[in-house]
Amino acid sequence: MKVESSGRNRRTPRRGLAATLTLAGLMLAFAPTCFGRVLRVGTYHSVPGQYKTIQAAVDAAKPGDWILVGPGDYHEHGFRGADEPAGVLIETPRLHLRGMNRNKVIVDGTKRGSPTCSRRASAQKKTKDGRNGIEVFKASGVYIENLTVCNYLTGPNGGEGNEIWWNGGDGSGKIGMGSWWGNYITATSTYSNGVDTPFADYGIFVSNSRGPGVVNHSYASGMGDAGYYVGACPNCHALITHAHAQFNALGFSGTNAGGHLVIKRSEFDHNKTGPTSDSENNDDAPSPANGLCPHKTRGPLRSGICDIWKRNYIHDNNNPNVPGNSVNGLAGAVPVGSGAILGGTEYIELYRNRIVRNNAWGVWITDSPYMGNPPPGIGQNCQGGTYINPPPSPNPTCYFQAYGNEVIHNYFAHNGRYRNPSNGDIAMLTTPHSPGNCFRRNTDPAGLTSDPPAIQSAPYNPCGQPNGGVDPALLGNALCGTQLLFPCPSNTPGAGYPHASKVVLHMPPRQPTMPNPCRDVPPNRWCRAPKHHSHN
Repeated sequence: MKVESSGRNRRTPRRGLAATLTLAGLMLAFAPTCFGRVLRVGTYHSVPGQYKTIQAAVDAAKPGDWILVGPGDYHEHGFRGADEPAGVLIETPRLHLRGMNRNKVIVDGTKRGSPTCSRRASAQKKTKDGRNGIEVFKASGVYIENLTVCNYLTGPNGGEGNEIWWNGGDGSGKIGMGSWWGNYITATSTYSNGVDTPFADYGIFVSNSRGPGVVNHSYASGMGDAGYYVGACPNCHALITHAHAQFNALGFSGTNAGGHLVIKRSEFDHNKTGPTSDSENNDDAPSPANGLCPHKTRGPLRSGICDIWKRNYIHDNNNPNVPGNSVNGLAGAVPVGSGAILGGTEYIELYRNRIVRNNAWGVWITDSPYMGNPPPGIGQNCQGGTYINPPPSPNPTCYFQAYGNEVIHNYFAHNGRYRNPSNGDIAMLTTPHSPGNCFRRNTDPAGLTSDPPAIQSAPYNPCGQPNGGVDPALLGNALCGTQLLFPCPSNTPGAGYPHASKVVLHMPPRQPTMPNPCRDVPPNRWCRAPKHHSHN
């Protein structure tokens, strides 16, 4: 979830794809070829490459080339190109950047000479505007594979702090990039100035892209906003699969993201909140977040919805001690203990997920008032919402209703353990709308709990019926949990939510590396013979 601030980058306290969006179909779309030059960085199996830094190899590369990176701690500190400073800036399309070992190829934002991904404050490279790690800027068809990026931080006033970023024109209100691919990648931070800046903001980030794109076999932790982000794309053509998000403010965030967007077979745990999506009247134009299938197709589940979160494990998202908690806008304000949140979204489906041990709510669907004006010149004017206080009011508010969302066939257990009124498996805080939101065939061994009660009974079932209405207890708990209007003490009777005490981040455990990093690579001194085409 993003909010804007002054300056160019305000990430602060911020066709060709089958309708099924299957991984197999995307693999065909991304089939690499054993052509192009191979540029080698560092040393691998005692054989030196031609370059000492990744950026030097990137600067020398041409479209279609491969850059292989040997094991090492690469303190990349580039500050040029694009509008956002990056350690490694890629503006060459169809480039393959691949590490030879995911856990041993580290793109490190700390100072040169510091231990790898050091968590010491003295080791951090702090700059006025902040920095990103690896940034792909308006270059389609770029692969990033089999490596780790850490400790690229925001500036003191926010901005930047994105570890791996496919940037199709952030803040422009336009789609500026096509396909992208991430495979066996880790984005993490071991440092945060408590809940205040600087901190790492986003782990694996995609914005203003039409896709198709895939993130497969990935991990993201320690982010002050979201471990994963896909946004500013009305038809994203994106797939996130086999992802793992921990110790972030949000496990996943999607602002004004819709159309074909699938999150599946992934795990979200020990975040403040698990996966979220929302509509905002900001520079992630155009709003709203609408998951209806383009061209009125029926979609993979024959519901007309193509934004689907399915077969994920969403559990134990009760961690208040994450970066950005006091300063990062909506990401800092989302209620701790929430499994999944849909804020002012339209037609997103949660299907066959396992949602357990989230102490506030397993799933919370809510209308979303966005306060503030988007930057001028991008054509964003509360599309999909309703102005409550229209400009030129000093406090303009665009109100997005949540409707058409479907929560179907999910397994819930042991949610709502804060035991405040309204806490439980499912909560819905929406004004009346037709169609409403739909809840069917969800189960909890102890009996499904919800606010409103019996949410799977009429009038909330069958799908397509009107629903809505504000329960004062739920509204009060939402205001306490978000602290958007006022702080609630953690011991408030009936509205107690834990507050941040101390943020401590660590390097994540070793992650699965690519079984054969020479697969599909043209012959070179590190990879002697081409391999039969296959994807990891």
